[in-house]
Amino acid sequence: MKFKGRDIIDINDFSKEELLYILKTAKRFDPAFVKSDRSNYTIAQGKIVALLFFEPSTRTEQSFRSAAQKIGMGIIGFNDPEATSIHKGETFSDTIRIMDSYADVLIMRHPEALSAKKAAEVAQIPVINAGDGPNQHPTQTMLDLYTMMKEAGKLDGITVALMGDLKYGRTVHALSLALSLFRVKQIFISHPNLAMPDEFLKILKSRKVTYEEYERLPENLEANFLYQTRVQKERFKDLKEYERIKDKFILDSSFKKYLDRGIKLMHPLPRVNEIDPALDSHKNAIYFAQARNGLYIREALLALVLGRINSR
Repeated sequence: MKFKGRDIIDINDFSKEELLYILKTAKRFDPAFVKSDRSNYTIAQGKIVALLFFEPSTRTEQSFRSAAQKIGMGIIGFNDPEATSIHKGETFSDTIRIMDSYADVLIMRHPEALSAKKAAEVAQIPVINAGDGPNQHPTQTMLDLYTMMKEAGKLDGITVALMGDLKYGRTVHALSLALSLFRVKQIFISHPNLAMPDEFLKILKSRKVTYEEYERLPENLEANFLYQTRVQKERFKDLKEYERIKDKFILDSSFKKYLDRGIKLMHPLPRVNEIDPALDSHKNAIYFAQARNGLYIREALLALVLGRINSR
């Protein structure tokens, strides 16, 4: 597996074997699997990461920042383009070229689809996509896979239910496609206006993936994981449609019976009101552990694209 110098742009660029390689490497940084390894702290010493956040993100930015610091990297960048030369009229390409000359890895979040790909075409160093609008967020998908493998001990043979905004949610689109590389039954639960788009269902059919669709949460749901998503106001062109749908799939305290049956609840965060905080203390409500797992995935990816580590 060769990752040195590689861009991390689209989850579809990775084979099943490559994804498993990344998940295996992440274990090296996870205290659930290894004791504190001080050698990890200097893996990328002397290297610089540039965080280019053209839109705000609490978890992704801070997770990457923490991951970089934990392996010894210096950090430059911005999270407010209004405070940069972009505000003066500098082009996107010129901004990428300038930051490329100061760093060893670029991590970029941008509201426009395919912006990460455009950055990778300009940059001479690896580019990691931290979210490009409605399109992709590959490290989120990787941490989701890692969480499932960590909790279930495997990916092949599990059942995953995806619920909420399946039309606009980039997390569920990418996760569904990544899961389709494994023997995973998928269950889609959504309002008809937010159903999984046909383009993704066609891919699942071509890969002979078993899936089911429901318009409400089944009483007899049998799954290892339920992946809940918020209805994303920012992705709606018609706000009236958003207001009609936004409260249709809320998990309140009544969902505890599903957790008691062993279904593990995941969420990419941030949540608004779709998961009652009363569920937070249940051992099978694992969304905060899921977010923490992102740290180990991002440490692994940075070390891999810098060529500073081999999986073991």
